[in-house]
Amino acid sequence: MPDSTLLDVFPSPSASPFLIEHIAEEFTSVCPKTGHPDFGTVTIRFQPGATCVELKSLKLYLHSFRNEGIFYEAVTNQIRDDLVTCMSPRWLEVVTDWRGRGGIRSKITADFGTQQS
Repeated sequence: MPDSTLLDVFPSPSASPFLIEHIAEEFTSVCPKTGHPDFGTVTIRFQPGATCVELKSLKLYLHSFRNEGIFYEAVTNQIRDDLVTCMSPRWLEVVTDWRGRGGIRSKITADFGTQQS
């Protein structure tokens, strides 16, 4: 399983709502059916509550999926759930955009909470 204990947080610099976006362009996992590598981009957008995710810990966490046999949908939901657990954001959206295979591209979105303006 991916290692959510790698995730670390720091205090949010503002109590007012603001938007953070992190894009990981070199995400990899493994197809549980074929054993072939899956390549994608993970975009994480969130409005922090009291804490923000620390980037080095996020990178290490995302790398922990590298040898994991897991479907696209499960990857997306797992990242959302682990980030919600570690930082309790006001709102969070995880989008995974997968490179095509067999003529089909996939984009999966999982969100949490309500975005504030």
